[in-house]
Amino acid sequence: MADTDEVVRRMKRVDGVEYRVLVMNLRGLERAKAAGITKAKLTASASRAHSLANINKTPEEVVRGFSECAEFAAANGIELSGAISTAFGCSMEGRVSLEQVLSVISCFREIGVKELSLSDTTGMANPDQVYEYSIKVKKQFPDVNWFLHFHNTRGMGLANVIAGMMAGIDRYDACFAGLGGCPFAPGASGNIATEDLIHMCHEMGIQTGYDLDAVLSIGRSIQQMIGHDTASFILKAGKCSDIVYSPKEKKN
Repeated sequence: MADTDEVVRRMKRVDGVEYRVLVMNLRGLERAKAAGITKAKLTASASRAHSLANINKTPEEVVRGFSECAEFAAANGIELSGAISTAFGCSMEGRVSLEQVLSVISCFREIGVKELSLSDTTGMANPDQVYEYSIKVKKQFPDVNWFLHFHNTRGMGLANVIAGMMAGIDRYDACFAGLGGCPFAPGASGNIATEDLIHMCHEMGIQTGYDLDAVLSIGRSIQQMIGHDTASFILKAGKCSDIVYSPKEKKN
């Protein structure tokens, strides 16, 4: 990430768009401020095994170690959000318990973070689990602005979104063309595709405020940039509304 600062400086900022960066420590937050970013996300793993193996700290120790970042952010007008990775499952310890997730959330609240995402880094979440966890975190932490973040590793990404919606969560992370992934998660795929998510919502009568055709155009451009197809269903199959058969064609 050595050239992240330069990427940020060269971006053409658009009014009404929120620009947020992921930082790992105080130095990253200082770099973000110097680049003109006013929102940053801190991340910690909910899996004790994963956290201890990677940085030799428990998840709680990691979050409490962000207190310096919280003080710097407050003093410099930077809004902080938090991401809890491996919130549903981890390749090192299997299913991550709800109690462990709640413990990490409590630590984030201790340092004043009120926007949090539960992230399915390894693609191990299932709709029943997502619904249960979402209901519980919303009830126990009603002042938190909740996001859900799903990878489509095992084909359950959009089903998990539906489960989250049924639990009352209406903010979701997604990537154009389904890019993304985690180098530390075996078999990891990209995030759910933005165009797939928007298409599903529109087909269900849920208005998102996004122009699906414009999103599809961006997805196609991304595939051209990287030179290969991606895990986006709508880029492969097209929208449902694109498929219009005449009565004669149906007979054939």
